[in-house]
Amino acid sequence: MDPRLTDYLERILTARVYDVAIESALDHATLLSGRLGNRVLLKREDTQPVFSFKLRGAYNKIHRLWRETGLPNGVIAASAGNHAQGVALAAQRLGLRAVIVMPVTTPNIKVDAVRRRGAQAVLVGDTFDDAYAHACDLAIEEGLEYIPPYDDEDVIAGQGTVGAEILRRHPDPIHAIFVPVGGGGLIAGIAAYVKALRPEIKIIGVEPADAGSLYAALQADERVVLDQVGLFADGVAVKQIGEKPFEVARMAVDEVILATTDEMAAAIKDIFDDTRSITEAAGALALAGLKKYVAREGIKGQTLIAITSGANMNFDRLRFVAERAEIGEQREALFAVTIPERPGSFRSFCELIGRRQITEFNYRYADPDEAQIFVGIKLDGAAEREAMAVKLRQAGYAVVDLTDNEMAKLHVRHMVGGHCPTIQDEVVYRFEFPERPGALLQFLNSLGTNWNISLFHYRNHGADYGRVLAGIQVPQAERPQLKSYLEKLGYPHWEETDNEAFRLFLS
Repeated sequence: MDPRLTDYLERILTARVYDVAIESALDHATLLSGRLGNRVLLKREDTQPVFSFKLRGAYNKIHRLWRETGLPNGVIAASAGNHAQGVALAAQRLGLRAVIVMPVTTPNIKVDAVRRRGAQAVLVGDTFDDAYAHACDLAIEEGLEYIPPYDDEDVIAGQGTVGAEILRRHPDPIHAIFVPVGGGGLIAGIAAYVKALRPEIKIIGVEPADAGSLYAALQADERVVLDQVGLFADGVAVKQIGEKPFEVARMAVDEVILATTDEMAAAIKDIFDDTRSITEAAGALALAGLKKYVAREGIKGQTLIAITSGANMNFDRLRFVAERAEIGEQREALFAVTIPERPGSFRSFCELIGRRQITEFNYRYADPDEAQIFVGIKLDGAAEREAMAVKLRQAGYAVVDLTDNEMAKLHVRHMVGGHCPTIQDEVVYRFEFPERPGALLQFLNSLGTNWNISLFHYRNHGADYGRVLAGIQVPQAERPQLKSYLEKLGYPHWEETDNEAFRLFLS
């Protein structure tokens, strides 16, 4: 055994976590097991006192420092999520002062949860980097001990007790354990413990497709910094895997699977169906990866375990999850279909669809000969989706499958009917910006008045970031100037002028 794994094994076996944590259940997901043909078990870290595994590592780290130094001035952390609550609870249990620095974009539910634990919440900046820089300054100024969220041996050891509980609860054969990955503390702890004792068990990390820092690092054989990360699974939205977790992952992680937003939404629904509990996106990430693995490998009759890592879900975000879960489960398809503009066309189209449920139908008159419709159809899997597209084309309809088109799902489905043939020099961009009161107005002010805005769609998804689709009239000669301006503006943005969904319904 690698001596580094031996060291972690000893640290995990002696970790101090149960002053604040519970030994969470290992629940059999009956419905999902039947559907997948394997025994699926859920390690219910979403049932911890702070609704996340994070209190394990935080408490183990703080308790060791408290024994050694007494921590006379207290502790500090930078976090907008579950680590913040873990540190707050640990400090409260030990009677210590705790300061948590959070971006001003942090939802109130998380800020209030930290304050209820007796910690001081300091809101600074729009990003984690802003909060982290301020936390480092405060740590020096006030003599506070900084508690890292994942890149620390004691934190990793605390999270590793999840792995110890799994093997204690389930001594029988296990094919694979699926672990959500953000900074890497949880997967490092679980992998170190499990591979030290049961090396035949696969340890499979799961990351969002738009935040795959460990996936990229393993591909490059070194840590890399992602240019940007997606925001749906904010609990794992980390641009670079931790140094110490990566060291363990190279030795003990078998592979990393990437899951889409829709697949995570579907996994949230799966967990709800089996447990009547609602996890956050990161909490369902491991299950999304498990389902992809089963589909890819075609395995049957195996025991598979997914860590449900957290349940700190904003209620407002549930509408987005519900909207995307059916697509993620491949039970809904979205099509753009061209039909003749004449009486009875819609009826003929619906007759072709048959008894399948139409979940959405958007249309507005735009042309005397042809109509573009945006339609959602309830189906049963990817094969039926392809068969439906073929059936429509064979009936003479022009069809574009938009099921995997992010712009279509986020914006266009709510905007169909915006054709304007007289618009000249229009380019279209999708933006994300920090969400807080007045943020939309600030975004518009930042965009400036150099060019005319010809299209604008904004929808609040109950998330930390707002999303906008904007059309801007910019003469060809001024396009380089616009691109330079947008780069200086600093908001993540994507040009969508050539997006098929835009051309069909809005251009």
